[in-house]
Amino acid sequence: MQDDFFKASETADELFSKLTIRAEYLRQEINRHAHAYYVADAPLVPDAHYDALFLELQTLEAQHPELITKDTPTQRVGGIALPEFSQVQHAVPMLSLNNGFEADDILAFDKRAKEGLATSEELEYAIDLKFDGLAINLRYIDGVFSQAATRGDGYTGEDVTENIRTIRSIPLRLNTAHPPAVLDVRGEVLMFKADFDRLNQRQRDAGAKEFANPRNAAAGSLRQLDSKITSQRSLSFFAYGIGALGAADLPASHRDLLDWYRTLGIPVCEENAVVRGASGLLAFYEQVQQKRSALAYEIDGVVYKVNAFSEQGKLGFVSRAPRFAIAHKFPAQEALTTVLDIEVQVGRTGAITPVARLAPVFVGGVTVTNATLHNEEEILRKDIRIGDTVSVRRAGDVIPEVVASILDSRPAHATMFVMPTVCPICGSAIVKLEDEAIARCSGGWLKCAAQKKGALFHFASRKAMNIDGVGEQLIEQLVDKQLVTTAADLYKLDTASLFKMDRMAEKSAANILAALENSKLTSLGRFIYALGIRHVGETTAKDLALSFADIDKLMAANEEQLLNVPEVGPVVAKSLLLFFSDQQNVDIVRQLIASGVHWPTVTPTNDSNLPLLGKTLVLTGSLPNLSREQASGLIEKNGGKVAGSVSKKTSYVVAGDDAGSKLVKARELNISVLTEAELLLLCSPALEE
Repeated sequence: MQDDFFKASETADELFSKLTIRAEYLRQEINRHAHAYYVADAPLVPDAHYDALFLELQTLEAQHPELITKDTPTQRVGGIALPEFSQVQHAVPMLSLNNGFEADDILAFDKRAKEGLATSEELEYAIDLKFDGLAINLRYIDGVFSQAATRGDGYTGEDVTENIRTIRSIPLRLNTAHPPAVLDVRGEVLMFKADFDRLNQRQRDAGAKEFANPRNAAAGSLRQLDSKITSQRSLSFFAYGIGALGAADLPASHRDLLDWYRTLGIPVCEENAVVRGASGLLAFYEQVQQKRSALAYEIDGVVYKVNAFSEQGKLGFVSRAPRFAIAHKFPAQEALTTVLDIEVQVGRTGAITPVARLAPVFVGGVTVTNATLHNEEEILRKDIRIGDTVSVRRAGDVIPEVVASILDSRPAHATMFVMPTVCPICGSAIVKLEDEAIARCSGGWLKCAAQKKGALFHFASRKAMNIDGVGEQLIEQLVDKQLVTTAADLYKLDTASLFKMDRMAEKSAANILAALENSKLTSLGRFIYALGIRHVGETTAKDLALSFADIDKLMAANEEQLLNVPEVGPVVAKSLLLFFSDQQNVDIVRQLIASGVHWPTVTPTNDSNLPLLGKTLVLTGSLPNLSREQASGLIEKNGGKVAGSVSKKTSYVVAGDDAGSKLVKARELNISVLTEAELLLLCSPALEE
């Protein structure tokens, strides 16, 4: 609520009049955004902005019940059924959840639940993830899937039965000889991140509009009038609740319900828990928040429910939500702010990246003042202007980005960004090749200090040469003081040169020199990756190391030899040939080796005795004895490749405790799943050597 909206000197009637106006404005705004989100699948503002409006209206109505109207959105579930679809009356309403944003909200929820059950003992709670998808009711009659409906307004939804049939993870017949006469399974249809990325790539290739996020993609896919389109969208489903149940006993608790669903063949997310008390709830929340960005799907919080159904029944419902459950939402990953200016940054390969300088905004748990705009074409496509109000997204450790401009809020003084023609660092011309979206500084690393610093930081980074203590700040000083020009110069540093750095003590200098010495023993794959060759990532570098086993052979390789390496295509091959055709780059490689950089001999991948040769494996969960790095090393030593996601090209999935969505995906695709013991047995010939 705006601070200057109400004045202390106002009469009661004047104050009530303003409250009425404010409440009506909030209702209109919430309804407008709810229609865009739930019906049109085209949200106008981030979830956090909508939540703030909703919370303000709830608070206003709680303090002044006389403001509550019959059509207020606080008394209903968001969304209406679309007229293009047949309507379905839910046998049991699909109500929404109240939200909690702070730890105090959860403590208050726990207190209310204990008071409602007249107990001082710690309650047992079941916890599920709050998926960012579309809520669905699946109806099974005598064990056979018969109908699916969206939440709609909570009482009437849209019939999307034929579209749901295209989701392969949803069973069309329950896995039981004694099915209930009627079973309404409540859950979420969602799209995994990898499937979302592939869908948007297809949209780009077809010149079609991209989806804003996986939630909108899932909702838009499910609401297709042609189920053939839905079948091409790779949707998934997780169950988390129950509606109507006929001729069967309800399990005793929410956890028992999920276990029952598993036996019936209904997909259930493995990321769940049963805990006691508010402390258990908050501890699980912190754990999930830490690994949120690593999950294969988007979530925006967790859901707490009193576990025992008998206790849920005693607590009952209030208005639009149950008293026995609450959604604990994560800090907003999207928020609104203003673009103060647009500047450009120069990367290690000369890439010119426009960056929005923003009015500070708290998003994703941190205060954000800068956000990437990727390239000039992206700015034009999104129509981002200086002075605009924009939506900013930050997920995990991902660099914040500007999602969209809020055109309704564009000021008259908003100005368009113009890409500079010369590099702001070295003054060299900025060029853009016809087949690339990114403009680049033409100065190169010898002339452009920004490219030089980027290349050195990449060389010293953890996944490259892993030189502890040599970070951005030190590299900035080393380059500015002209003590280091190339990566080979790092190994020429001594105590005297390091003492020229700001705030460099004797112990710090000794630690850096020790880290440089330790980094000299590396692997050929790390060394190739550290060189910073354009288009050569960590995995490609390992493939090159396994294929050539010698840096001299790689530097002398022709295009045909390079194209024989797995995952190396014409673009990567051209980049490698261009890099090693530059005598300065070859000289730096020679200088690095002369300074003592070395690696163990690599076994080429043409060794037919390697049991995992040509195989792609995915690791998921916690293995009993091997760390993730040890397991990856074992796989690579035996000729295999470790991938981050499961696809049809995956040969095996190695699963440990708490394996999640990757295991589900493997089972959907009928991919062989190995335990740690089975992986070790498969690699036993190499182990015996």
